[in-house]
Amino acid sequence: MTDEGIVAVVKRDCPTCTLVAPVLEDLVVRGVVSTIYREDEEDGLEASWRLGIETVPTLMRGDRRIVGWSRVQWEELTGVSGLGEGLPDYRPGCGSRTVEPGLTDELAVRFSGSKLHSRRVELAELEDEAEAFFDRGWTDGLPVVAPTEARVLRMLGGTTRDPEEVVAGVAPDLVECTVEKVAVNAVMAGCRPEYLPVVLAAVEAVCDEVFDLHGVSATTNAPAPLVIVNGPLRATLDVNCGAGVFGSGWRANATIGRALRLVCVNVGGARPGEVSMSTLAHPGRYTYCIGEREEASPWESLAVEHGFAPGDSTVAVLAADAPLGVYDARSRTPEDLLATLAASLAVVSHHKMTHWGDTLLVLSPEHVTILGDAGWSKADVRRWLWGRLQRPVRELLPGRDGGEGLPEHVLRKFADPAHDSTPIPKFRSPDNIKIVVAGGTAGRFSAIVPGWTFSKGSALVFRPIRTPQSGGSA
Repeated sequence: MTDEGIVAVVKRDCPTCTLVAPVLEDLVVRGVVSTIYREDEEDGLEASWRLGIETVPTLMRGDRRIVGWSRVQWEELTGVSGLGEGLPDYRPGCGSRTVEPGLTDELAVRFSGSKLHSRRVELAELEDEAEAFFDRGWTDGLPVVAPTEARVLRMLGGTTRDPEEVVAGVAPDLVECTVEKVAVNAVMAGCRPEYLPVVLAAVEAVCDEVFDLHGVSATTNAPAPLVIVNGPLRATLDVNCGAGVFGSGWRANATIGRALRLVCVNVGGARPGEVSMSTLAHPGRYTYCIGEREEASPWESLAVEHGFAPGDSTVAVLAADAPLGVYDARSRTPEDLLATLAASLAVVSHHKMTHWGDTLLVLSPEHVTILGDAGWSKADVRRWLWGRLQRPVRELLPGRDGGEGLPEHVLRKFADPAHDSTPIPKFRSPDNIKIVVAGGTAGRFSAIVPGWTFSKGSALVFRPIRTPQSGGSA
């Protein structure tokens, strides 16, 4: 539109627009202004929206724009002297209708030309939206935000990725999930548009075959996808990494984790009581998302430890049980503190479980200070715990001190299991103990978050978060 010569955009209820109306009409008569777009008319409003007008009046030629009335600037742009005789030299403009609260999203639907592909559901005029979504099984048991076309388009503004791009096939139904479908569920979860790249990365991560989303969704155990956010985006989005990190109160944590869960249910088909048959489950199946408090750690972050740069923003997902809190206010040496943590790690799954996989150790700032000040590295901590968490075969027999124990195919490897002192590790390797720092700065509490690692099990999976600011397709 800006190749038409000089163009003006005005609206009726703007005092400055009214003030300069005679000037504009004169410029039209002179053939200097080619078009006046009036936002009070449908065509003018669409033109204003497409031109990205934020203030009226706006006078423009090519890429140059003059906002409000300035005699000097208008005369320079038009090449006409003596404009607006009797008018003040300057008057500011008014806000464009295109930026009015509540209208921006409506205009995107009316004028964007991009059509969403999701199925439309028409509700009766008097039908309650929240109850309709409950009845159709689209919620997690809590009310959701209605994903109107305007809201979904606004959510898609948080990414530059094509709405039709397939993010992944979501188990257990292996339904192709597009960026648009993720955006729909992000709206329902209450996300802001800037959270969408995080949710997209988390969806990609849980659909990695190493995560085994089918197994996680259908098991009778209790895991839920835990999202761990690393990198600069934590601060930008206000992802909680500190006090109450596993609790409520932070919109980013609550809605990012919830959006991922809704994708698993609404796209993947992991409906509780139908496919999702966990005996107990845990509250993380509503939402489960934390950030690492990197600034309080003496070590490199979880993401950097796994090959990312400090400036990268990432998500890691773990098929995780509920956090097990560990309290130790008296220990002042690494050995004393780790002995407490080891005793709690020993009962993950059950006290005779062996060869366990990825499990998260969440150290509070006060606890990690004990380790860091003594010069211990993450590798030192892992090695100490792995060595401590080994028991001889004779103590791992079924029926002795508890019904569970080593399976028969393992016991057959030993000539006399009842007297064998061969040490069997709790974890498959030291690297299966994943360490992050999180939580408040007051209180000597840490937490163990057991992974789900039966059979081949699920492993920690990382994905970079691609934001519009990070370059490339976000």
